[in-house]
Amino acid sequence: MKKVSFVALCAVVMAVVLFSGETRTAEAVTCNPIELSSCLPAFKSPADPTTICCSKLKEQQPCLCEYMKNPALKPYIDSPNAKRVASYCKIPWPQC
Repeated sequence: MKKVSFVALCAVVMAVVLFSGETRTAEAVTCNPIELSSCLPAFKSPADPTTICCSKLKEQQPCLCEYMKNPALKPYIDSPNAKRVASYCKIPWPQC
């Protein structure tokens, strides 16, 4: 009987570890469009993005669809220049 309890305990511990890892990954990104301010010059003109812009864009990648739904941000995020910046930074453009 004790072996079954030990096995059950191990299964519960494994489930907690797996689910807490997924939660941390999901919470790791805080969607904040201000984080992309370093990309604004490249979004507004044909200028190449900076390395800071590329790292912030990669960090904020899970938030791009949310930003595109915002009427104030959409002109910047859903523009040909933004797509060019993402391509330059080797970040796949989301299909929202």
